[in-house]
Amino acid sequence: MKKISVGASVACLVLAANVYAAEPKDGGAINVVVQPEPPSLMIGMYSNGTTQQVGGNIFEGLLRYDKELNPHPLLAKSWENSEDGKTWTFHLEKDVLWHDGKPFTSADVVFSVDKMLRKTNARLRTSLEFVESISAPDDYTVVFKLNKPFGPFIRLFEVGTMPMYPKHIYAGTDYKINPANQHPIGTGPFKFVEWKKGSYIHLTKNDHYHVSGLPHINDLYWHVIPDAASRAVAFETGKIDVLPGGSVENFDVPRLTELDNTCVTTDGWEFFSPHSLLWLNNRQGPMADKRFRQAVMYAMDREFAKNVLWNGFGKVANGPVGSKTKFYDKSLPNYEYDPAKAKKLLKEMGYDGTPVRLLPMPYGETWQRWAEVVKQNLEEVGIKTKMVSTDVAGWNQKVADWDYDISFTYLYQYGDPALGVSRNYISSNISKGSSWNNVEGYENAQVDKLFAEAAVAFPDSKRQELYSKVQRQLVEDVPVAWLMELEFPTIYNCKVQNLIDSGIGINDAFGTAWIKQ
Repeated sequence: MKKISVGASVACLVLAANVYAAEPKDGGAINVVVQPEPPSLMIGMYSNGTTQQVGGNIFEGLLRYDKELNPHPLLAKSWENSEDGKTWTFHLEKDVLWHDGKPFTSADVVFSVDKMLRKTNARLRTSLEFVESISAPDDYTVVFKLNKPFGPFIRLFEVGTMPMYPKHIYAGTDYKINPANQHPIGTGPFKFVEWKKGSYIHLTKNDHYHVSGLPHINDLYWHVIPDAASRAVAFETGKIDVLPGGSVENFDVPRLTELDNTCVTTDGWEFFSPHSLLWLNNRQGPMADKRFRQAVMYAMDREFAKNVLWNGFGKVANGPVGSKTKFYDKSLPNYEYDPAKAKKLLKEMGYDGTPVRLLPMPYGETWQRWAEVVKQNLEEVGIKTKMVSTDVAGWNQKVADWDYDISFTYLYQYGDPALGVSRNYISSNISKGSSWNNVEGYENAQVDKLFAEAAVAFPDSKRQELYSKVQRQLVEDVPVAWLMELEFPTIYNCKVQNLIDSGIGINDAFGTAWIKQ
């Protein structure tokens, strides 16, 4: 067996790279916006971003990941991987208690992963196909045996993907309607107190937390404020201390960040690496021609969109894998803004001026403005464009039914191409009725083969070789038009210290945060 990581429990939260600028102080409360109001706090059952934001401070995974996506101890204090890459052994922290006082053991891990999450978490279920068995040789050891090496396996253990549930509460029940879902019980730094629907969610300090000295703050309030302008005002007046990324419209960001005693960071999105793109319906019309899709890439002034619409936050994307995601190939060619090349490609393919329908993302004014910019870019090179406006439900329906020509979207990458990238391009993932799979209808047998081989290749150097090949092929084929690696700024009162210290940001931030007096 080869040892992968060993660390003291404190390191699991503070992380080796973090150094406090001052001595942390205990006490006080932090007020945070949560928008929209989550449907549930049961992380692992519900994939909504706000469920993960709140639930990630109640529940925990075996590991925690830094901003470079390196794993660190949390509920597991160390782990080993066999030489053949197929046996992973995790050694758990001892003396960890659930919020109801019961001990956390390996039986909870086996139950959570092998029973409950297989039924409740569809995204994890796909990865668990590589897991042959999960066993607990003793109360503090868990062994995962894989049927073949699976490169991204070590990145499955963050709280949003693989949260731990209490077996003594959920075993033998209907997981979705268990009464404990209304009063969630985890092992995390905060315990659930109250949820006043439409107003706030109150969490309080876990006095028996397994990491000595943490958490520092006494109470955490998540406030539901539906109107974006009102959220901004709440921060200005001091009612709110933290505005998570995406809480306010982009045009409000410069004004809010200039306020006294205001801090801003784009850290904490590294694991998700949100990638914005245009679905291009490869099945019909001019989009079926690769040259048209390449012309769309050359036609767009993506630097303008970044600087003007997103206030400089983000990075122009040059392919399917984000620069903060494992196996990104930085040597890929980029489609620079070049209207002349776009016009040349359209002429070469004999584009006859057939209009295309552009479907904006119905997520607020910033996205609407972006659609207007893209429409103008396309029409400047001769692509006739008709805007089709709809609400969120309508957008979901049109994309899922393939009733579009070009549509905005953005997708999470989850730290590894096998987890969050390949699903957008492999032909086996073309299925009508979903707006989150290969909805563009791209089919390439070589790409399918490369993605399949890369997911299970061993070691990582072999995975990099295969993923570089598939990235180059996709950049040539342009099945979708890549826009930006999005960065959502988190805005907060500077009295809140050490807010973001992991690759999932706000989703597990408050265990180490403290208030400067």
